[in-house]
Amino acid sequence: MKDAKLLVIEGRHNDVPSFAADLQKKGFEIVIAQSGGEAAKKLEKTAPHLAVVNAASLRSSGVRICQSLREKDSKLPIILIVNADVEVDKSVADTILTLPFTAQKLVNRVKPLLPSDGKNVVHVGPIRLDLEHRRVKCLGKNTKLTPRLIRLLRILLDNHGQVVERESLFKRVWETNYTGDTRTLDVHISWLRNAIEIDPNSPRFLKTIRGVGYRLDV
Repeated sequence: MKDAKLLVIEGRHNDVPSFAADLQKKGFEIVIAQSGGEAAKKLEKTAPHLAVVNAASLRSSGVRICQSLREKDSKLPIILIVNADVEVDKSVADTILTLPFTAQKLVNRVKPLLPSDGKNVVHVGPIRLDLEHRRVKCLGKNTKLTPRLIRLLRILLDNHGQVVERESLFKRVWETNYTGDTRTLDVHISWLRNAIEIDPNSPRFLKTIRGVGYRLDV
């Protein structure tokens, strides 16, 4: 995305690299905040496309800052940078990077999270479906999908919060009126859960409504 604006939250410690200047050199517009409180205020004023939380430079895990940003803007992509000895839940940010790494690696993680220049991205809650590149991004996962999985996810995203009946879903995804055996739908649902869920065996988003169908809660 051209002219992308990034909110970079980082402190000033000589032993932890600063990435703001590197990102600026790559052509991004940078808004700097040195604390979570300052970041929250600048978020409202500047409306960035993405936030980079350099928690290592703040001597913290960054969890509270990420949660605060999420509360103010649930759709804001967040990249969290932590030290090697810090463990955080993967759902805290879209991408978690552990030091050390290069500035280019950070740039490579930023670009896929930015809004598309076209109209080929469907973004609902933490799920971003890129129709052009056939990829889905959710809670730090970035997965390439088959055309059939894309159709399946698109229907569920378009009807999020609603139960989609099994037979209706099968007919639309497989483009057929035959619904004698829909077990292949269960397999595809399983693959989709692997792509978007932190724990596919205990899904947070893609729920099975027994005897009826499926519902995407985002």
